[in-house]
Amino acid sequence: MIMDGPSKTIVWFRRDLRIEDNPALAAASKDACVLPVFIWCPSEEGQFYPGRVSRWWLKQTLAHLDQSLRPLGAPLVLIKAESTLASLLQCVGAIGATRVVYNHLYDPVSLIRDHKIKNQLADLGISVQSFNGDLLYEPWEVYDENGHAFTTFNAYWDKCMSLPIDLTSPLPPWRLVPPAGTENVQSCSLEELGLENDTEKSSNALLSRGWSPGWANADKMLAEFINGHLKEYSRNRMKVEGNTTSLLSPYLHFGELSVRKIYQAVRMKQIQWAKEENSDADQSVNLFLRSIGLREYSRYLCFNFPFTHERALLGNLKHYPWRADEGQFKSWRQGRTGYPLVDAGMRELWATGWMHNRTRVIVASFFVKFLLLPWTWGMKYFWDTLLDADLENDILGWQYISGSLPDGHELNRLDNPEEGDAVDAQSSIKGLRPCKRPS
Repeated sequence: MIMDGPSKTIVWFRRDLRIEDNPALAAASKDACVLPVFIWCPSEEGQFYPGRVSRWWLKQTLAHLDQSLRPLGAPLVLIKAESTLASLLQCVGAIGATRVVYNHLYDPVSLIRDHKIKNQLADLGISVQSFNGDLLYEPWEVYDENGHAFTTFNAYWDKCMSLPIDLTSPLPPWRLVPPAGTENVQSCSLEELGLENDTEKSSNALLSRGWSPGWANADKMLAEFINGHLKEYSRNRMKVEGNTTSLLSPYLHFGELSVRKIYQAVRMKQIQWAKEENSDADQSVNLFLRSIGLREYSRYLCFNFPFTHERALLGNLKHYPWRADEGQFKSWRQGRTGYPLVDAGMRELWATGWMHNRTRVIVASFFVKFLLLPWTWGMKYFWDTLLDADLENDILGWQYISGSLPDGHELNRLDNPEEGDAVDAQSSIKGLRPCKRPS
């Protein structure tokens, strides 16, 4: 399919909802005409259709991105579709596009969809280019000396830290020229995407009191963390009260903030503190960068072992007798287990869409090792309810907790649901007593 006239490129936005350090957008801006597109296709999300609070965030950040693109000359085109491929083809035909560009995703749903779309567009003569806009290291760049994928985080991260990092960020476009024919694209309004229904709006209104989605707001959050909380991160990260973590995870999930920008900003701060010989600050930087590394590792596992959203990486729990107890599952979800720390965390999650990472570990450990419920149930519930729901991180966390990874928590290790300390599951379960449930 060859088009005449000036080159026209479609930028397919997904979870890279920012202007700065966006390789796909930067590449497209070099062409004569650019059509920025976001396609919402609920049917293709399958069992991983985003939950209420995650969709609220997406709606807000799409509005923010559109407001950023309009002054550049090319507003964001929104499309609600039954098929992403069909919508891209309709866009290609409407404007006579010669190229489609996008940034990589690594979750199981996107890996399959992207491979299919890339091949079919290429078969039609459309140039397709994809870029790394999400990671420091692509999953296919990091292997052991035998060419095998790493299955323990420390070995993976040590290898990463021995490799060079390209921190070159493409400059944001200063001007975009929309192509002729944009009016022929079958687009819709933000409300028509259906990311938020009328019954959800009253609950969602509370979210805006604590959170401000959008890539410009993400930059402010990063600066606030680095200048205000990073130095004490090693001391405070396990405290469940106050802002003891970066609170950057939702911004990272939707790509409002690039991991390259975070890494570079943290390293610059580390250099400054090194001159001051601040050893505590250095420990904080290394611990925080390990948390960035775990995010990288979550994508690495999903890419190299794409079955991990359904079954354990290890086969040791293949026949483990999990209890498919719907009643216990409901009590855990509703925060009615009788264990105050677990129940407080689960009620906070339901009310706010948020839970401190330490609390997440405690409630997940209780779910798997005390209630003996299938870890995939917990993984799916976190996906449905967390504001920063991120499938790859979700998979990694629950596989770690359930002992499904070579370096995961042993199945007999339980994070005490009364005090939060790690204890032996079998001995501690005998001594644990729930508080009386509310009648």
